[in-house]
Amino acid sequence: MNSGIFTGGVILCTVVFGLLAGYALAQLQFRGRVVMFNLVLLVQVVPFQLLLVPLYVLIVRNYGLGDNYLGMILPFAINSAAVFIFRQYFLQLPKEMFEAARIDGAGELSILWRVAVPLVRPALLTAVLMTFIGPWNEFLWPFLVTKQVGMQPLAVSLANYISTVAARATNPFGAILAGACVLAAPAVALFVIFQRYFVSTDVGSGVKG
Repeated sequence: MNSGIFTGGVILCTVVFGLLAGYALAQLQFRGRVVMFNLVLLVQVVPFQLLLVPLYVLIVRNYGLGDNYLGMILPFAINSAAVFIFRQYFLQLPKEMFEAARIDGAGELSILWRVAVPLVRPALLTAVLMTFIGPWNEFLWPFLVTKQVGMQPLAVSLANYISTVAARATNPFGAILAGACVLAAPAVALFVIFQRYFVSTDVGSGVKG
């Protein structure tokens, strides 16, 4: 349950912010757009481990969000890889569709929701699956910010079991393997279920000629 809340919150934030940022970087014209996109690319080469100490000081000590789902979700709320994926998909869409929608008086949010989002379902699924795997298997950050056992996601609980209960058990390998299977099963199931959507797109159906 705790892993589901943590992962679901991260996925929601990543998809919402990724859609908005990717659409803005691909379809809107504003000063500094290229510089902002280069910063997005730069963020991808910075290891998360380098940010652990300042993030811990900021979120846990300054904001007091230790043992809190918001404190667990905040560092993963914006995923630069998801922004990049959405931007590349939005760039592939025909500009004529967006221009026609603007001529009809649609606002940018309306265009994003009614025109762009239905055509980038493969990007949505890619972002969801990519985001799901990271938080679902995340260990280091939840381990640092959660002290209550009831707040810890599955990966942290499994590690705690291995280091405490399994050390005193006669044959702990069955329980350890069962926990590992439970940890891996959702990601495998999602890939199997949604695999066909990665190779399909409806971009061609939106324009004629």
